[in-house]
Amino acid sequence: MSQWPTMPLGEVCSFVGGGTPSRTKPEYFDGNIPWATVKDFKSFRLADTQEHITEKAVADSAANIVEPGTVLLVSRVGLGKVAIADTRIAINQDIKGLTPDDTIAPEFLFLFLLSQASRIERMGAGATVKGVTLNDLKRIPIPVPSIPEQGRIVDLLTRAEGIVRLRREAEKKAAELIPALFLELFGDPASNPKGWPVDKLDAVAKIISGATKGRRFDPSEAIELPYMRVANVKDGYLDLSEVKTIAVKRGEVEKYRLLPGDLLMTEGGDPDKLGRGALWSGEIETCLHQNHIFKVRADRSRLLPEYLCELVGSRYGKAYFLRVAKKTTGIATINRTQLGSFPVVVPPLSQQAEFVEKLGSVRSIQSQQSVATAKAQATFDALLARSFQPTPNGLSGMNQIYP
Repeated sequence: MSQWPTMPLGEVCSFVGGGTPSRTKPEYFDGNIPWATVKDFKSFRLADTQEHITEKAVADSAANIVEPGTVLLVSRVGLGKVAIADTRIAINQDIKGLTPDDTIAPEFLFLFLLSQASRIERMGAGATVKGVTLNDLKRIPIPVPSIPEQGRIVDLLTRAEGIVRLRREAEKKAAELIPALFLELFGDPASNPKGWPVDKLDAVAKIISGATKGRRFDPSEAIELPYMRVANVKDGYLDLSEVKTIAVKRGEVEKYRLLPGDLLMTEGGDPDKLGRGALWSGEIETCLHQNHIFKVRADRSRLLPEYLCELVGSRYGKAYFLRVAKKTTGIATINRTQLGSFPVVVPPLSQQAEFVEKLGSVRSIQSQQSVATAKAQATFDALLARSFQPTPNGLSGMNQIYP
């Protein structure tokens, strides 16, 4: 079979750019026209946006309106993101709208650009903010099989992506099981409907600050060990993809060493992430924590770590930390005293243990869902790559999948 022909994008698509209305003109905003920016690219279909503008804003600025079915490509800041407009929408200067001619189906163009995300990202140039020029985009070659062949490709990839979407929805529902279980067993901590005792965190746990990075020691006294930093502690889990080391005195190792069941909590960050915490389960044999992370070690005669972790991460916990935090522009922080004053609702240990037992079953379900999602995503990624990448014999990978 002969190779499908290729054409430069500029010869099969028309391009339109966008712009930003003046922020000093209140009459330009809060209108009825969705106005897309890079932050709106959270799914493959773009039906609404965080901001809306007025007709006057469109008339007086470089913002352009594109019609439903237009393929939207981020060409600056977040290079390579792509979506399809599901409604009439205006775009800003970081986005290009692509409308193909009758030789290319819009869904096929979208999937092709999705497969080229890494390539487009590599094309980016700029000292601080990377962008790709319109001319460079127009030179990208796109395979042009017949419309029926394009339909077959779109159908297969759409079905594969649909499986990924269903898996992600199932994963999201599984994540909602734990808060639901918590409320079922304990009720809302804010109202404490069962009248359980309430103690300050200081009274039911030890709170320990971590090691400070950059201290100087006599080499004979120092030891370099892995440590947890703010970047490792997420909301409810640990990200161990990059674990760095820190130098401490040998005599300090036990002070800063993490033990299974320790709750790690960050002292600051974005307001919506304030007080986020995750349990340490002994993932690394000897691991420490830095001074921007509090180590909370529960008194297990009164408090189980798993219950405490869920309480801290609940709306009740986050509302407390946001209320007492010191706030500056975009950042909120808590200190040792504020953390120690956190009001802990203390149910009977037997009820906490029941929660921990059921938590294990839910975690197993979540793990299965995560594995299934990863497999579905890998299948879609492989199909997408093979569909549009050339092969050593000069034929498009699409020709091998769709003989």
